[in-house]
Amino acid sequence: MKRVDDFRLRLGKQELVPIMIGGMGVDISTADLALEAARLGGIGHISDAMINTVSDRRYATKHVKEKLAQYKFNVNNEDKSPVKFDLGRLEEATKLHVEATMARKQGSGMVFINCMEKLTMNAPKETLKVRMAAAMDAGIEGITLAAGLHLGSFALIEDHPRFRDVKLGIIVSSVRALQLFLKKSARTGRLPDYIVVEGPLAGGHLGFGMDWAQYDLATIVVEVMQYLKEENLDIPVIPAGGIFTGSDAAGFLEAGAGAVQVATRFTVTTECGLPDDVKQEYFKATEDDIEVNQISPTGYPMRMIKKSPGIGDGIRPNCEAYGYLLDANGKCAYITSYNREVAAHPEARKVKVWDKTCLCTHMRNFEIWTCGQLTYRLKDTTLKNADGSYQILSAEHVFKDYQFSTDNKLALPESAAG
Repeated sequence: MKRVDDFRLRLGKQELVPIMIGGMGVDISTADLALEAARLGGIGHISDAMINTVSDRRYATKHVKEKLAQYKFNVNNEDKSPVKFDLGRLEEATKLHVEATMARKQGSGMVFINCMEKLTMNAPKETLKVRMAAAMDAGIEGITLAAGLHLGSFALIEDHPRFRDVKLGIIVSSVRALQLFLKKSARTGRLPDYIVVEGPLAGGHLGFGMDWAQYDLATIVVEVMQYLKEENLDIPVIPAGGIFTGSDAAGFLEAGAGAVQVATRFTVTTECGLPDDVKQEYFKATEDDIEVNQISPTGYPMRMIKKSPGIGDGIRPNCEAYGYLLDANGKCAYITSYNREVAAHPEARKVKVWDKTCLCTHMRNFEIWTCGQLTYRLKDTTLKNADGSYQILSAEHVFKDYQFSTDNKLALPESAAG
């Protein structure tokens, strides 16, 4: 039986271990996690989700505090359209994070950044352009376009000197989405360097409706590969979502995939940005604890652990400090839901909002526990400590288990800490 290590992903002149760690925001895919993937010869992602907030946490900048001070006059106003991001600060935060990450890079792998189109930031095109251009300026090796169709994203950076040098990829969940992207991007004369096909078992935002269970990753991957063959396009296809063992991964590689993208098993590693107590919640989760709901203001269904503290929490919108999901008109679905509940319960000191969540605040505070469908299997990948907690793993351990395992086996760590 073949192992993942029997295959290699070729991106231009680079030859890589065909393992890509997916981009998880906000700062769940840390620099440390991405750098471990690169050191081991694969591809790691940092995320640019809420990059100003990440910059403040990691590099002691004060972007959020100073933005809040600037827009404090608007805190009680339902109209958030005046709340704009300073593009210079956004550029500074992105460059700082990318440069600091790339300066530490070792090994033969690569470090990419995950850019979500649905982070509309009250100026969708302008802010996305700055984020991508700043990352390229700072030396990022690849950009994965996520959470959106990205029909105009290539055009936003086609004048950048690294447009044909940096690796550019797109995440799709259907052949139709890929066709739309390729059609709209054609005039730039630039094809994507890789295509991540994300299936219905992935974590976080899904490219499916609430009928997600009717779809199957393997089927979509075959459809995408067949379409590329018919169009004579030689672009690596990278399946994602529900690939839990090295054998799962090797099966896709044997069927012609260029690599696999994995994430869930890295949420419980030392290098992951989740707090240790939250990692324990991931280990403890049962299959019944995992749900797909519609509380994200983006409009996309989202998979998470039901016990996430941010579900139902009626916190006042923090758009003046954050505001990453404000659309081009300064609106967010959570603001609408929050104001509805406040109007319905005028005497309440704090309201409950069940249909949407303040995703910015709760993702910043690690209170929305997004996860893959197979998170309930994480407990099978480790050992219990004497106190009943689960042993947190190293990213190297998980990476090498994917790389070298066979027969659907999961390599356990050597021993549980006392």
